[in-house]
Amino acid sequence: MKKLIFFVGLLLPLAVCARETTIASPNGKLVVMVNDNGGRATYSVALDGRQMLLPSALGFKADFGDFTNDLIITGTKATHIDRTYQMRQVKQSQMHYVAEQLNVDFENAGKQKMTVQFSVSDNDVAFRYLIPRQAEDNPKSAVIFSEATSFRMPDGTTTFLCPQSKPMVGWERTKPSYEEEYKADARMDVRSQYSEGYTFPCLFHLTAMTAQTEGKGGDGWILISETGVSSQYCGSHLSDYESGKGYTIAYPMTGENNGMGSSYAGIALPGVTPWRTITVGASLNPIVETTIAYDVVEPLYEASQTYDSGRYTWSWLIWQDKSINYDDQVRFIDLASVMGYEFCLVDNWWDQNIGRQRMAELSEYARQKGVSLMLWYNSNGFENDAPQTPRDCLTTNIARDREMAWLKSIGVKGIKVDFFGGDKQETMKLYEDILYDANRYGLQVIFHGCTLPRGWERMYPNYVASEAVLASENVYFSEHHAQQEPFQLTMHPFCRNAVGTMDWGGVIMNKYLSKDNCSRHQRRTTDVFEIATAFTNQTAIQCVAMQPNNLQELPKEELDFLRRLPTVWDETRFIDGYPGRYVVLARRNGNQWYVAGLNAQTTPLTLTIDLSSFAVTRQLTDQTDKRGIVTGIAITDLKPKKDKVKVTIQPNGGVVFYSEDAF
Repeated sequence: MKKLIFFVGLLLPLAVCARETTIASPNGKLVVMVNDNGGRATYSVALDGRQMLLPSALGFKADFGDFTNDLIITGTKATHIDRTYQMRQVKQSQMHYVAEQLNVDFENAGKQKMTVQFSVSDNDVAFRYLIPRQAEDNPKSAVIFSEATSFRMPDGTTTFLCPQSKPMVGWERTKPSYEEEYKADARMDVRSQYSEGYTFPCLFHLTAMTAQTEGKGGDGWILISETGVSSQYCGSHLSDYESGKGYTIAYPMTGENNGMGSSYAGIALPGVTPWRTITVGASLNPIVETTIAYDVVEPLYEASQTYDSGRYTWSWLIWQDKSINYDDQVRFIDLASVMGYEFCLVDNWWDQNIGRQRMAELSEYARQKGVSLMLWYNSNGFENDAPQTPRDCLTTNIARDREMAWLKSIGVKGIKVDFFGGDKQETMKLYEDILYDANRYGLQVIFHGCTLPRGWERMYPNYVASEAVLASENVYFSEHHAQQEPFQLTMHPFCRNAVGTMDWGGVIMNKYLSKDNCSRHQRRTTDVFEIATAFTNQTAIQCVAMQPNNLQELPKEELDFLRRLPTVWDETRFIDGYPGRYVVLARRNGNQWYVAGLNAQTTPLTLTIDLSSFAVTRQLTDQTDKRGIVTGIAITDLKPKKDKVKVTIQPNGGVVFYSEDAF
């Protein structure tokens, strides 16, 4: 549904027309209003009559023209979208995207043209800029210097954001790497930690007090991100908040990528920019369940083969660099084999500590055990000073072709590529080149030390996941991050993992973060918390960071459960939670439902959960003694035909409901 209205300012000396057009979602509840009042293009978003986004700027500045001022709406074109597609490695397998699409044409004072394309489904708004060639069929290429695109929330909105770091700082100058700490329930007017804004995705909470329409109170939630970023554009983030303006799209910092490459975006004309996405809801359900990152993009090439999902073991998380030797990797291959896991990841320095000839032997040994290897690589190049090898193997087409042909010849099934340089278009091209070449050799790809994936699960069929999060290695590195693990993992289902697969890197089963499992600092979560993260963290190839000693130390019931963890999902439903405090999700694999919950709070959390839709018959919970101290796990049968179950989740603990048929 759309309409175009002309308001004429009759009291002005000269007639000034302000044009306004609206587009509503298929159910009519989500409405976007676009305006050219005062010569500035703006849009606003309302849900059920409540203002979610106040009038926010549209437009950009390019080398050939300014599309931020003196704009008028010259026309609109509406289209209904109804399409289905399948996904293999995200929160849902059968996708059905129904939306109303509206192209709004603008013209600036120089008669130059741009179009803003909106696609509005029942809880998602996606928009991008369509840029045609201009007069006399020129220019045929353009540089986009900046965007005016902004997002204005009502006053009083609180935030759940991750700061963008300065470039070329941190360990071996490897930042930015999307590995900063989220803050929950912060005010909008608090400046970001490094004064560089915030990385996508960005979550906002509109409380009852921020309601802009009388009688339209209650909570509201907004998740802002972007999708469809390929080699044809740079990645973006949000600026710091500015009163009256909100948050603005910010391009990469000049110093990223060791200063090499432009901070601008270069595109051929006619061309398009990436999609900016806004997910809104009166509850958190649309935020957790959104698929908009995939709905508006298309595959860029076909898969060269059918790619497998599964679980992997990983020595480096606890045993670190010294474990990258032939004998220790045999132990982790054996562990994967005993547990029935599909993969084993061999981390950095393998080319020096094991060598290429013995790596071929190790891959053959793994194959005989029913396990496939994934190998780590440094993405460098010139992006930073990270010293780990193998290095300079993936930086050019020539090097990749040689390396990946060798990987295929020895039976390696995937690569983990680390230490990227930022969000410049040049870096986005490196991501795409690695993925495309890897597909030619049947290799799946995981990225670490990297940017957020932006629709890549659909765009690149051999893409698996990215880190782009303060991940499990930090639990090993410091007591602080061990204490923060529950907070982080109850945050990500609502933000980072809501828009893309996440290789957080490990269902950690050691009690202590050490090889002997009795020194260094302790893990602060319960065993059931860790097991439940295999369901709340979403990635199609999941790391289960067991250690060989766990085979003797863990109860048989835990080992049996860990052997049967699924990693791909046909459906995901949000049940309950609050970012950084607790979360309860349901995921379906085939006919089997799993309902998993985490509690990051310092006190026990008692919930009544409606399980009537999930056909689960058992629950895995933390067992406690009379003092409330967790002593182990408990597996109990649920009462037949009891739809609502009352459960207490221990501090830093978890719960999993499942069907006995699943195991």
